[in-house]
Amino acid sequence: MSIEKGRAYFRSLGIEDRVMEFDVSSATVELAAEALGVEGARIAKTLSFKTNDGCMLILAAGDARIDNRKYKDKFHLKAKMLSADEVLEMIGHPIGGVCPFGINEGIPVYLDESLKRFKTVFPAVGSASSAIELNLDELFRFSKALEWIDVCKLPE
Repeated sequence: MSIEKGRAYFRSLGIEDRVMEFDVSSATVELAAEALGVEGARIAKTLSFKTNDGCMLILAAGDARIDNRKYKDKFHLKAKMLSADEVLEMIGHPIGGVCPFGINEGIPVYLDESLKRFKTVFPAVGSASSAIELNLDELFRFSKALEWIDVCKLPE
C-alpha cells in the first residue's frame, strides 16, 4: 500500500510520528485544506509530468497553476501530465496521494517557487487521506529535490 511506502520513508528519517492520516479524503487541494484546517495555498500539491525518458514530479503551492510558457522554457517540452494509470505505475503512488516520498527510483523532483511564500507546507504521504507538515528546508531535503524552479503562475 502506498501510504506504507510513505510511512516507511519517514520512519527511516525518524519522523514517522509526524505523518497524519485522516478519516476523510485529502485527495484534492480543497479537501486537504479542509482536513488540515489551513488555506489551500499551503497544500504542496505534487504534479506528475511526462518527460522524454519517463516522468518527473513538480511540487507547487495549492493555488498555483503551471505556466505553459515557463514550463517549456525550463524543460524544452510541452507540459503533459501523466494519466492516472501512468501515475500509479511510474511514480508508485495513486492519484490523490502522489508525493515525492517513497517513490520509484530515478524520478527527478523539483520544487516550484510558489511554495516559498510559506514557512511550512503540507504534501501528501502516499495516500488520498494523508499529509505531513514540513518546513521548506525539510521539503527540499526529504523530497530529494534537484532544484527550486519557477514554472507556475499564481491567481490574480
